[in-house]
Amino acid sequence: MTASQQSSKTPTLTLHIGHEELIIRQRYEVLSIVNDLLIGTWFIIGSILFFYESLAYIGTWLFLIGSIEMMMRPLIRLARRVHIQRLHPEAPAAVDAGHDY
Repeated sequence: MTASQQSSKTPTLTLHIGHEELIIRQRYEVLSIVNDLLIGTWFIIGSILFFYESLAYIGTWLFLIGSIEMMMRPLIRLARRVHIQRLHPEAPAAVDAGHDY
């Protein structure tokens, strides 16, 4: 099987929005990017809320949510590794080891 045949069999997520179509191919990478954006959002909003004493409680919760999502980063990477190994058990474990997604 050639690389182009393998990539054509890669599962994709297709979302239909009106007459437009959004195709997501590398789901784990996209999931990791969305997670990172949410982490940044929670920490920025939480930081702003700490400027107001009356909102510090909510800010603390946003920091907790951001911290939990930071723990999800390695879980996403682990899920991706397990998924790749299940589809291609002959692939070496070091494939994409340098990527943080």
